[in-house]
Amino acid sequence: MKMIYDSDPYLMPFREAVDARHGRILGMKRHIAGDGLLKDAVNNHMYYGLHRCDDGSWIFREWAPNATRIYLIGECNNWKRTDAYALKPVGGGNWELVLPAFSLSHGQLYKLFIEWPGGAGERIPSYAVRTVQDPDTKVFCAQVWAPDESYAWKHPHAGKRPHPMIYECHIGMSSEEEKVASFEDFRTTVLPKVKRLGYDTLQIMALQEHPYYGSFGYQVSSFYALSSRFGTPEEFKRLVDDAHGKGIAVVMDIVHSHSVDNEAEGLSLFDGRDDLYFYSGPQGRHPAWGSRCFDYGKDETKYFLLSNVKYWMEEYHIDGFRFDGVTSMLYWDHGLGKDFVGYENYFNDGVDENAVTYLALANILVREMNPNAFTIAEDVSGMAGLAAPLEKGGVGFDFRMSMGVADHWIKWIKTLSDEQWSVGEIWWQLTNKRDDEKTISYAECHDQALVGDKTLIFRLMDKEMYFSMNKESKNPVVDRGIALHKMIRLVTAATAGDGYLNFMGNEFGHPEWIDFPREGNGWSYAHARRQWSLAEPDYLRYRYLRNFDRDMVHLIRQERILFAKPRLLVQDEEKKILIFSRGNCIFAFNFNAAGSFAGYGFEAPEGEWTGILDSDAAVYDGFSRISASERHLTVDGRLYLYLPARTVQVLKRI
Repeated sequence: MKMIYDSDPYLMPFREAVDARHGRILGMKRHIAGDGLLKDAVNNHMYYGLHRCDDGSWIFREWAPNATRIYLIGECNNWKRTDAYALKPVGGGNWELVLPAFSLSHGQLYKLFIEWPGGAGERIPSYAVRTVQDPDTKVFCAQVWAPDESYAWKHPHAGKRPHPMIYECHIGMSSEEEKVASFEDFRTTVLPKVKRLGYDTLQIMALQEHPYYGSFGYQVSSFYALSSRFGTPEEFKRLVDDAHGKGIAVVMDIVHSHSVDNEAEGLSLFDGRDDLYFYSGPQGRHPAWGSRCFDYGKDETKYFLLSNVKYWMEEYHIDGFRFDGVTSMLYWDHGLGKDFVGYENYFNDGVDENAVTYLALANILVREMNPNAFTIAEDVSGMAGLAAPLEKGGVGFDFRMSMGVADHWIKWIKTLSDEQWSVGEIWWQLTNKRDDEKTISYAECHDQALVGDKTLIFRLMDKEMYFSMNKESKNPVVDRGIALHKMIRLVTAATAGDGYLNFMGNEFGHPEWIDFPREGNGWSYAHARRQWSLAEPDYLRYRYLRNFDRDMVHLIRQERILFAKPRLLVQDEEKKILIFSRGNCIFAFNFNAAGSFAGYGFEAPEGEWTGILDSDAAVYDGFSRISASERHLTVDGRLYLYLPARTVQVLKRI
């Protein structure tokens, strides 16, 4: 099989580095699994933590090589350190406790009290699968979770996703009410909306337990624990099961890039050691995030994280992962303030090859667990080979996020007038992707919705949103915003490499920003929710943006648009017209702010064409300047269309 440098001459000077990286990955796989499968070799979650035995007794194990004594304390023993609940060292830094059946019961709270040379402290077990927070004291505890009946799965996995249409979501802020929404809230109210909109993949944020709600789930404390603020494990399983029943895959936003610095809730100084799972010294602390950085070269860390991947797939039937903060993992300087210009950035001493190897192993494991599962890398560095197959010398991600696309939309909207927009630059930035790697495009994700930033709709309309989203309003700023919101989303989706992503609510132009409850806003949930009701009345314009997004997603899926490569037909800088074909469809965009063009001719594939989507239609809050389903015939290799200002129309060959 050809390697990645065989198809990219710019990589040829780094051939030895690519081969060395490939060798390290295969060598580490052999080190862990021998000649077998990784999935059979990484089972830390089955050994460590609390488990009920077949005879009803309990066994608990923990890895804490620096500890001198460990006690299990909790409601079972009035939080007292007693000999009956003292763990015994069993070698290799491991500690073990065997308890009779009556010693613990479902729902009880517990912790560890760990002593080490020169200190001691209460800790949450590192492999705890359930943690809960006291509503008054805000203190976290582990919780015995052993219901009498396990969840009975009803539906198989959703199947392969060669071109996922992703609905990025956050459970807690998915309700219209000012509260932390639950898995049940999402399952009964939001999941049906996702199905109607046509998205075939859920990407769920903040599933791993995190002490601070406002961290969006990115400051993880307990890696094996499903965040209890959203509900129980059984309720989450029901959500995943229902999604599968609707043909929707479930991807988890997994955080293995760092760990929260908290000692009481997290892994930091777990047994008094600074470097138990982390790099020692400054390298073990993230300078920008204030968190702990994993030592991916340590076997115990790799086993901890790889077993974590297996656990989530095994326990919750997850269909894949979006790995967060990959850039931070890959580089010793975490990519902070760095412009990644030139391939030498990807093959030098600044790369943490331990992290590269770990990510490759995680990708191997995911595929071994489920050949239809898939992984997505959140990386801004553009590391060559990150989303290339392992056998070609890559790291093995199925997709990488096309993060520059959203940045360019912000730049164009923020710094240029409409007349300065370049359709050539738009085309280039939206289609400039490596041939050997698959990408997910998006116009905006949750990042653009956070307080301090602006969503696309807000950048386009600003304060006018507050006064002129009524259907009867005649506001040129809002008219422009509505038109461009539709065009931007469609041109991004239609030029996407291999998949498309939208953050929940943005499909209908959700107003304002996301601001989680905090001291600065009076602990308010007013901006940590989704106002779904705005998209329901026919007198508000949000409804029509939602209609467009729904029909856009259905069109892309039904016409299998992403299964073909886009082909440029027109790049007219003077008139601001961009036209391209993809699959059996033609996409004709007129970005001109004022100019409409009748009989606009261009070279096109032979055949008869009919309109199947028109952003100017009344059902999308347009001005209905084009006849619905009008047919067009290619004449002498040319097609002639009427292109109204600030519109896009999609034609299908009959």
